[in-house]
Amino acid sequence: MPTVQYIANQLNLSPNYLSDMLRVHTGQSTQQHIRNKMIALAKEKLTSTNLSVSEIAYGLGFEHVQSFNRMFKSKTNQSPLEYKHRFN
Repeated sequence: MPTVQYIANQLNLSPNYLSDMLRVHTGQSTQQHIRNKMIALAKEKLTSTNLSVSEIAYGLGFEHVQSFNRMFKSKTNQSPLEYKHRFN
């Protein structure tokens, strides 16, 4: 999963400036913004591909599928597999 430092470097910004700007414009911390984007990407992949949950987790940069499952469930109140089955 991309870090605040990584994104700031890609944008040629300091991590603090990036965090301040995101909080002002979105009301979210950079980490919250990253997590929300990752969940949105995961939802898209779960509903539009035949990739397994593991393939999606690793493709999004998670080292452990369990970490992906926990984050997804904390944001959606359902596991990635439950979400996938709702749409397939």
